[in-house]
Amino acid sequence: MAGNDAQLRSRSYLLAVEDREFLLRDELRAIRFALEYAKPELALRDWGVRSTIVVFGSARIRPENGHKLSRWYDEAREFGRIVSLYGGALRPVDGKRDNVIATGGGPGIMEAANRGASDVGAPSIGFNITLPHEQEPNAFSTPELTFRFHYFAMRKMHLAMRANGLAVFPGGFGTMDELFEILTLQQTEKAPTVPVVLVGRDYWERVIRFDTLLEYGMLGQTDLNLFDIVDTAVDAWNSLVRRGLKAHSPPESAKPA
Repeated sequence: MAGNDAQLRSRSYLLAVEDREFLLRDELRAIRFALEYAKPELALRDWGVRSTIVVFGSARIRPENGHKLSRWYDEAREFGRIVSLYGGALRPVDGKRDNVIATGGGPGIMEAANRGASDVGAPSIGFNITLPHEQEPNAFSTPELTFRFHYFAMRKMHLAMRANGLAVFPGGFGTMDELFEILTLQQTEKAPTVPVVLVGRDYWERVIRFDTLLEYGMLGQTDLNLFDIVDTAVDAWNSLVRRGLKAHSPPESAKPA
């Protein structure tokens, strides 16, 4: 009697979830997209993460490397610490955590914000992306909340969908992309209004001439009211609170020392 070794070895006999070649077919892109949504979504639900404060900024800004923007690493770290202490990440209510620090998961400003949360024992999220020059996760995001995406669109969706507020430190193309996407969604009322603060007045006012855009009629004054520009982590936190962020700590401890 003939054996069935050939059938058992055949790729067609693999379970669909075990067949990598099948899963990577072009026709399965929609399924892969859904999986990239579901995996972080379920993990965040399991951790009770209800809302986040998203921090954007350059991966090139490192601590004490002599770069003229290195001070922003320290400010981003302090911002992560303040948000984690006073926003609710350390004090779950009915199993739900609010205002958990979320970043793109890489080095620089992203590392600094995750590190600030880690400094006070709070969880934080890293939404990493696979790049041609491989990005590795920084060492300070919570391991169980450190994710990796193939699709930029799904990563952006996860960054935006729970955001209670957005803090944007000096950065380049990627930072600008994220900033203007959020502002455009708010300008066009495609997303709920959440407080946005740009940290680093000299940088932002020199790099983006908002007054010139206003002068040429490319923006209205109401568009410029979508965000504040400040210089310190404390001012950034106070801006978010002033603009409506709910600090889930007791009122007497809602202000950083």
